[in-house]
Amino acid sequence: MRLIHAPTALKPGTRKVCVAIGFFDGVHLGHQQVIRQTLTDARQHEAIALVITFDRHPNTIVAPDKVPPLIYSLPQKLRAIESLGVDTTLVLHFDQAFSQQPGEAFIRSLNRDLGQIQSICVGANFVFGHKRSGNVAILKKIGAELRLAVHGLSALALDGKPVSSTRIRQAISTGDLDAASQMLGRAYSIAGSVLHGDKLGRTLGFPTANIDTAGLVLPPNGVYAAHAKFRKYTCRAVLNIGCRPTLENPDPPLRVEAHLLDFDGDLYGQEMEIIPLEKLRDEQKFPSLEALRDQISRDISDARSRFT
Repeated sequence: MRLIHAPTALKPGTRKVCVAIGFFDGVHLGHQQVIRQTLTDARQHEAIALVITFDRHPNTIVAPDKVPPLIYSLPQKLRAIESLGVDTTLVLHFDQAFSQQPGEAFIRSLNRDLGQIQSICVGANFVFGHKRSGNVAILKKIGAELRLAVHGLSALALDGKPVSSTRIRQAISTGDLDAASQMLGRAYSIAGSVLHGDKLGRTLGFPTANIDTAGLVLPPNGVYAAHAKFRKYTCRAVLNIGCRPTLENPDPPLRVEAHLLDFDGDLYGQEMEIIPLEKLRDEQKFPSLEALRDQISRDISDARSRFT
């Protein structure tokens, strides 16, 4: 998949462009419906299938006190979009100047910069532009004038309720990872770069990869059997999410760290994806580091038993 950061970088030549627009956090079943409609349109019209998304949640700029924790990091979201067979994704930088652009002006500038848009596909509740001034009705009005088709697709339902990023975040935060996976259309996972930690795990004999999860929604604290993916490898792992209460830090940071079973190597700076499979236990405080070490050994044995 080609990645661009400005509409003029597409350079479609004589080909028309079919566009899907959205923030697409999680690229869940509803988002997939929108993107697949764009792919269908592109095949029918021998056009380029273009997904347009943003580098940060719009609330980061327009409502900083209402920024939701995200399901996916940006690289993870782009991988999910690519897996659907999209030709090109345009990642727009959402800043104060962009947020001031009226919705109608945004669509008209896209049509100008992309050449000729054949179709635009969004969710039925899609809003855009300064003060959320644009919606599907306005899109269709502009579409009629510019001779481009507009699809406003209704939300998919699961268990009688609409699939949404908000609902998935709630499922993750309460530990209902099966429901989250169903709505995502793939196994729920956590992804981020491997950071340098304080090497406590290595001191205890169980080195861990500390994952950068800043801004992401996370499952409840505890220990999980998991799979870890990095580069082209998949390893069994024990995942810990928590604040390490045994250390009695007065202001403990939340850590997401994975001990990879039967692996030894340098992972710093690499993107790692963790798929929690089953919760082994809740977070606990132990009377000593020795007691913690013994429990980690039991956690590893417990995790191994879950994989067989």
